[in-house]
Amino acid sequence: MDHEVYIQAEVPTPAGVEEQLRRAILAALEEEKVATPCIVEVCVTGDQGIHQTNLEMRGVDRPTDVLSFPMFELLPGEKPQPDWADPDTGKVPLGDMMLSLERANAQAEEFGHSPEREVCYLAVHSVLHLLGYDHLDEGPMKAQMRQREEAILGKLGITRDGP
Repeated sequence: MDHEVYIQAEVPTPAGVEEQLRRAILAALEEEKVATPCIVEVCVTGDQGIHQTNLEMRGVDRPTDVLSFPMFELLPGEKPQPDWADPDTGKVPLGDMMLSLERANAQAEEFGHSPEREVCYLAVHSVLHLLGYDHLDEGPMKAQMRQREEAILGKLGITRDGP
């Protein structure tokens, strides 16, 4: 598929992180069978940058790992439509994500897996949010989202044990 991923790094980003993000985002779109070409924009930042955005956008006064800003209100399984495409690009602007590399590295250490796995997990998690998945409840919605995350990461060969 002809999806595009644009990445802007506000903090020093180790070699390979941008490719990991692209690979995870494109895999999530493919596994979710998104047939309409889409654009996903990513901002890689640190705790300070994501803290400020979290405060401004959600009123939450602390850093977080990833924030998702969907362009459309989709339900899980609902797909972007060709007529939603930007006339200039011919692609649907699916939404934006902001990822704290600092938080991703800390969580990788905390959870005992690689930073690659955490970055890929957060990217997949965010794409699912852009596609209407949520985990606000502790029941079926969260279970559905977790199942999709693990399936997509499995297709990438990224397990809880490592890549």
